[in-house]
Amino acid sequence: MKRHVDFLAWLHLAWGVIFLLVALAGGAIAAGALAIATGASPVAVSSPMAARLTAFTVLILSGLALLWAALHLWLGRALRAYRPWARTLALGLAVVNMVLLPFGTALGAYTCWVLLKDEGRNVFHA
Repeated sequence: MKRHVDFLAWLHLAWGVIFLLVALAGGAIAAGALAIATGASPVAVSSPMAARLTAFTVLILSGLALLWAALHLWLGRALRAYRPWARTLALGLAVVNMVLLPFGTALGAYTCWVLLKDEGRNVFHA
């Protein structure tokens, strides 16, 4: 079962990297929207307020993605070290990941399968 826990740790690390890329892309989009709102170009933007609102919204979502990435990267490292609290945190995040179709659902289901079995539980108590 250690093999499954190690694979689960790598999946959490990969999920964290994916969300890190999402956060970086969202930051670039927010910067572009802010540039449109504040730029003085010959092309008139119909509503600079809409561009600012878009930049603010995407920046907030990027911050959440960055937080989600950091949490999964931290969790992946803790799962690789077989820390007992990492099992509890992974199960908690699995519930939230279930909403993120389709890959989050698969990650959440696999997390529950690995960590709720007696063999998976014993890996963290040994």
